[in-house]
Amino acid sequence: MITRRMMLAGSGASLALIPTPIIADDGPVLGDDGLYHQSWFLDSFLELKDDIEEAAEAGKQLVIFWELRGCPYCKETHFTNLGRKDIREFIQANFVVLQLNILGSRLVVDVDGEELSEKKLASRYGVRFTPTFQFLGDDVAQMTDSKPRKREVARAQGYLKPDHFLLMFEYVQSRSYQTLSFRQYLKSRKSS
Repeated sequence: MITRRMMLAGSGASLALIPTPIIADDGPVLGDDGLYHQSWFLDSFLELKDDIEEAAEAGKQLVIFWELRGCPYCKETHFTNLGRKDIREFIQANFVVLQLNILGSRLVVDVDGEELSEKKLASRYGVRFTPTFQFLGDDVAQMTDSKPRKREVARAQGYLKPDHFLLMFEYVQSRSYQTLSFRQYLKSRKSS
């Protein structure tokens, strides 16, 4: 499938629009929007269907990182959790991260084709806290007809300490959510 992102890349436009492999970390940068940004986060046209399909083609899964300007735990996630090389490299190798603002006004096209502001999309998915990591499934055809909350395979709401944060990503990457809750997964990891 040819997407707008691929067409732009082929026309010589910015290659930063294509998910890239692990790159050197230059740390989070505070943007004009008041959010910290990582150079390796997805630069998206905000069309979730395309983002999910392109992540799947790369053998990765899309995760939405919901943030809010001034959120101290979002900042902590950037500097502490994503500051750890092992965490950052695991995420980059297995996930594509799309950063959205829980109160934002940018327009996002959901997998069913409905165009909503970031704020309305957050409400549609029941995202009420920051930071929230929303892990979406990779079967777009099935997701299109599903209710919004059924489109995600896992969710981490609020700040997780670095070790649990990494375990959450491992839980999703291993598809353990198919048989275990995250709490059960944590218990099984402690006992092994």
